[in-house]
Amino acid sequence: MNALPRGLKPWVSKRGPLIGVAALLLALALAAVAWVQVRQHRLLSETVRYQDEYLQISLTQLQAEYLRLRNALHETVQRQPPDTAALQMRYDIFVSRVDLLDAGSSARLVANMAAYGEVVTTLQAFVARADRLLGPQAQEAPTVRALHDMEREMAALDAPIQGLVLEASHGVATRVAERYDALRLHNLSAIALTVLLSLSSLGFALLALTQLRRLDQRRQALETLATELRGARAVAESASQAKTNFLANMSHELRTPFQGLLGMLQLFDNDRLEPAQRHQLRVARDSAQHLLAILNDVLDISRLEAGTLRLQSQPVELKRMVADVRALMSAPAAQKGLGLQTQVDAAVPAQLMLDDTRVRQVLFNLLSNAIKFTERGGVVLDVGVRDKTLVFGVADTGIGMDERTLPRLFQRFSQGDDSTSRRHGGTGLGLEISRSLARLMGGDITVQSTPGVGSRFELQLPLQAAAALPREPVMPCAAAARELRRLRLLVAEDNEVNRTVLAAMIEREGHDWHFAHDGRAAVQAAQAQDYDLVLMDLHMPEMDGIDAARAIRALPGDKAQVPIVALTADAFADTRTRCLEAGMNDFVSKPVSVAELARLLATYGDPSAQQAA
Repeated sequence: MNALPRGLKPWVSKRGPLIGVAALLLALALAAVAWVQVRQHRLLSETVRYQDEYLQISLTQLQAEYLRLRNALHETVQRQPPDTAALQMRYDIFVSRVDLLDAGSSARLVANMAAYGEVVTTLQAFVARADRLLGPQAQEAPTVRALHDMEREMAALDAPIQGLVLEASHGVATRVAERYDALRLHNLSAIALTVLLSLSSLGFALLALTQLRRLDQRRQALETLATELRGARAVAESASQAKTNFLANMSHELRTPFQGLLGMLQLFDNDRLEPAQRHQLRVARDSAQHLLAILNDVLDISRLEAGTLRLQSQPVELKRMVADVRALMSAPAAQKGLGLQTQVDAAVPAQLMLDDTRVRQVLFNLLSNAIKFTERGGVVLDVGVRDKTLVFGVADTGIGMDERTLPRLFQRFSQGDDSTSRRHGGTGLGLEISRSLARLMGGDITVQSTPGVGSRFELQLPLQAAAALPREPVMPCAAAARELRRLRLLVAEDNEVNRTVLAAMIEREGHDWHFAHDGRAAVQAAQAQDYDLVLMDLHMPEMDGIDAARAIRALPGDKAQVPIVALTADAFADTRTRCLEAGMNDFVSKPVSVAELARLLATYGDPSAQQAA
């Protein structure tokens, strides 16, 4: 687990000083903004003041031009004849000043004055009458009488103009004060906002620095944890690989003596024995089979944990499989005086796609437990279809289980009764393996139980019908195998006990054998003579079985085509795959029974089977 991408770690580790520099630059920028706003406040104040002064100057000039016009009019009237050139110039300037009252900023400033409308109307009326004498389109000549009348009218304008100037001065002063106060308040607010923004930005910068420091600490902690986890993962993977290697070696080391033990017991069982001896032999054989079942459970758990257990779905005739299971489980049920019944619903397809071996394994576990915990009554195996699901039900009339026991039922090494005085043995692996296998096959196992009444386990699997199976030829039995073609076998086996057992089994089936003590000797024997079948062990000195098989396949001519069957105590799925990839034809795990070996030899001793292959 990586806390951050490798390319991002140096970037994050170097951001702390840069954030501090950014915060300093931000503070300087905000200080500059504050200074600019203060400066703007001063400039705006000066601008308003200059604008007001301009307005006051304009009004004063209006009054001055009014007085100049009166003076020019008076001088013109006194001259004989009147000289109107100077008067005309003064009149035009006065009219321009009057027009300014109705346009631009002056009009907006004096528009709300009480005397404005009356004064403007009076001035405009005067200009309208005076234009008849002095306007661009004069209608009358400026006679002395007309000029006297104009002088009297101008005398009447003195008071209104004076009042307008005074009121305008007062109004302008008032508005200047109001605007200045508003502008000052606005700028003070802006300054306050700037200060607030500065404090907020500095606070954010401090918060960012703190958060970045925490993130850096967390990153370092995560990197440390990731390093520890990587180390722990490496240790775990090494331990898992060591465990896998150990189990593979132990599987080989344990199954190898099992081959000798069970093989000899099977061979001995066919001789004439006294009843007491036959009973003792059965006890020994059952004990050996029990030990082998425990070993198989441990190996299955290991393969399930490692994810190396592979399913092999194939077309299965369901009724035959159920009959085989019933035949194998009838003996232990009969020993306890229990009835064992099987029922297959008519709605179940005759052929299904299943992993025959794993389904049988689960059913054997469930039926074995049902028989183990039932003292009277019986056990029923029924098969049906429910909601497009294939359901195998195993019901018993045993001791049952309470609600406290059910949650622990599928836990590894857990048993319904884990006290030291419990009556029934077991490793506590069977149900855990069965549920894991069921889920690996896309299904599950459920249970319903009542104390003192019994239990019902259900194996639920996806229902997948298969095409009709061709009728299989009847496999020849051991007696018929003797009538088939006599085989010449090459057996590569380094264990002396296993050689003795295999020699007795092969001789009993009526075939010839030749032993090679290691893989290199097996290759030399296959090169020197022709054989019908090679039984190849895998763990041998000098050259193992995998390399020996490859070497045989590399021989010239027909010698490379000899059938090779792996006969090994290494029962792992990946070992089977490696054997087939090396060119072997089949894979049989030790311990091999007399019946298994007989079927194998009968298969390769049947000419029709060889031609079909």
